[in-house]
Amino acid sequence: MADKKVKNITSKSENLTQWYTDVCLKAELMDYAQMKGFIIYRPDGYALWENIQEYLNKRIKALGVRNVYLPTLIPMNLLQKEKDHISGFAPECAVVTRGGNKPLAEECVVRPTSETLFCDHFRSVVHSYNDLPVKYNQWCSVIRWEKTTRPFLRGSEFLWQEGHTLHESEVEAREFALSILRIYNEMGRDLLAIPFVMGQKPASEKFAGAVDTYTIEAIMPDGQALQSGTTHYLGTGFPEAYGIKYQDKDNKIAYPHYTSWGVSTRLLGALIMVHGDDEGLVLPPKIAPIQVAIVPIRMDSNPEVLKKAREIEEKLKNAGVRVYLDDSDKTPGWKFAQYEMKGIPLRLEIGPKDMEKGQVVLTKRYDSSKVFMNIDELEEKIPLLLEEIHTGMYNKALAFTNEHIVECRTFEEAKDVITSGRGFAKVMTSSACEEEDEKKMKEELNATPRVMPFDQRPFAEKDFITGEDADTVICFGRAY
Repeated sequence: MADKKVKNITSKSENLTQWYTDVCLKAELMDYAQMKGFIIYRPDGYALWENIQEYLNKRIKALGVRNVYLPTLIPMNLLQKEKDHISGFAPECAVVTRGGNKPLAEECVVRPTSETLFCDHFRSVVHSYNDLPVKYNQWCSVIRWEKTTRPFLRGSEFLWQEGHTLHESEVEAREFALSILRIYNEMGRDLLAIPFVMGQKPASEKFAGAVDTYTIEAIMPDGQALQSGTTHYLGTGFPEAYGIKYQDKDNKIAYPHYTSWGVSTRLLGALIMVHGDDEGLVLPPKIAPIQVAIVPIRMDSNPEVLKKAREIEEKLKNAGVRVYLDDSDKTPGWKFAQYEMKGIPLRLEIGPKDMEKGQVVLTKRYDSSKVFMNIDELEEKIPLLLEEIHTGMYNKALAFTNEHIVECRTFEEAKDVITSGRGFAKVMTSSACEEEDEKKMKEELNATPRVMPFDQRPFAEKDFITGEDADTVICFGRAY
């Protein structure tokens, strides 16, 4: 094995948890705040979130979604109107009891999610079928008082987008929720280079108050699942509880059908875990804030090197490449290690000998391979090389995912997959025995049903535990 360039990062294979923490801190993505469970998003970390925002804003606005912003505090009386919802979130809520020096007339909750606030608002703006559909989204933070926290993956406060829509029919609402799920899935492929397992949550794993929940699940290097985004068909329960009524085309009073959906900065945790290596972060080019780092060699003794590097920088910027020229007096070795750790997709080196040959040296971060490229071809070929890197990273992650979804026909086979960290145990279950199967998997293996894939092609006839006739494909796994 080659010597590690970055000495202060724990080996990923030796201690995944410590490696993850090291990368988050050393790659300068975040820092810990004074309050336990809260983090500071540093510029390099927040820039990743901004690129997710840019991608999603473009995609959801094309569907007619508009961005809004609602208050941080929710009066307790609003939460109480939807009993399933409040019971689902009550243990995690941060409650505000004082304002300034005085007790509040009514306690408020710092939003753990905003269904109740949106419903209270919708009641005042929806009166006729002409007001539908309503398609809103907000970018905000939420507070959930988690017992165990880890940067990006699970925190007491995290950033997210939460979409809320109202529709005339169940068919329209469900299709919209699924269209958002497909966008999330495509974002994984096209921006994050992460493949997701897409499907529906079993009843036991639904969002509080939902009729059905749809999900994208990623498999991490230790075989554990990471729920990476969800969309929900909420039916008419929330509108009925909050009095959201409208006059339909037949002049009858009706309740709209409600959806909500969201992804969070948990995606940054997935990005780090899926692609990172012993040298640190590895960023796919599409989301990387800096796609190419230019390192001039021996520029102090040869000013023409820096001049040429600046010419290259300008040409790449004009070609739409996000580029950074490091003309600091730090040593090339320090710069190489720094950009390895920060995961910049391409490092471009140019020195006196390279200039003589009319070429540069390019090092691809994800596989450490080197490419020599003529200077006059950089504008044309580097964008193509970045596409090639992105595809290579996605295919590598896809192969890992496919290898870590294992068809199991018995409980013993599922146990072997779960306990050995081999990923998802894909099993056949009987709807009548679903609760019994889930209980055994959770109590004995600490595994939960992560997703019922949309591809429900059967691969066995019997329930993997009870032996009853099977009718459903479910992936079980341990989860973050």
